[in-house]
Amino acid sequence: MSGDAPRVMWAGKFLRAMRAGQWEYASRTNDVRAVVILAEHDGKIVLVEQMRVPIGRRCIELPAGLVGDEDPDATIEQTAVKELEEETGFTADHIDRLGDFFSSPGMVAESFTLVRASGLRRIGDGGGNAQEDITVHLVDRAAIASFIAGRRADGLGIDVKLLLLLASSILD
Repeated sequence: MSGDAPRVMWAGKFLRAMRAGQWEYASRTNDVRAVVILAEHDGKIVLVEQMRVPIGRRCIELPAGLVGDEDPDATIEQTAVKELEEETGFTADHIDRLGDFFSSPGMVAESFTLVRASGLRRIGDGGGNAQEDITVHLVDRAAIASFIAGRRADGLGIDVKLLLLLASSILD
């Protein structure tokens, strides 16, 4: 990589366009990180569906949220529980970190921590906050590939992180 220090070309409230040498990329302002939640309840994977303006359609995803966007002292684990409750109506007794990942490292500096939520129990309806319109899907593990294929056929976007759930069907 070039020895040029990154510089901000443009910044908004949530995103900024950066340049380092000849590389141009996007990053979140204030270096906010994300947490992505792999949660299973009674043998079913918890997925969410919501509108994503950048792709112009609803998208199937794992529940997720930004760490530190509302409370700068929030931990990854606290944020995972908060987002799981808000988006899906489930809470978790345990959050285990599975690792840090980069979603599109050639274009975006954003990283996320993947966590596994266990000891799930329903405490509400979910659906997100006032600005979100989230639909919760509980999908049998064995039906993940067909569920995703069906949603893709319906014109929904499929978040790349769902490859985690599709790996065995793709690699076989």
